[in-house]
Amino acid sequence: KIGVKQRGCNGLSYTLDYAVEKAKFDEKVEQDGIKIFIDSKAQLTLLGTEMDFTENNLSSEFVFNNPNIKGTCGCGESFSV
Repeated sequence: KIGVKQRGCNGLSYTLDYAVEKAKFDEKVEQDGIKIFIDSKAQLTLLGTEMDFTENNLSSEFVFNNPNIKGTCGCGESFSV
């Protein structure tokens, strides 16, 4: 389940949690047999966001390309919309 929470010097950061079922107002997105639930409170912030998973020799991580972001902090931990 993807969401956002108040955090960091720029205001918001992404949250990723395991979820078996979608909550009443959550949005369900399914692609290639993978289900992602989007927290109802984060839907407008995440509208149009592309999510990818990248791996290299040093790390593996989810990467978000969010067209709604207006600014980010220097360390990349938080963003504003």
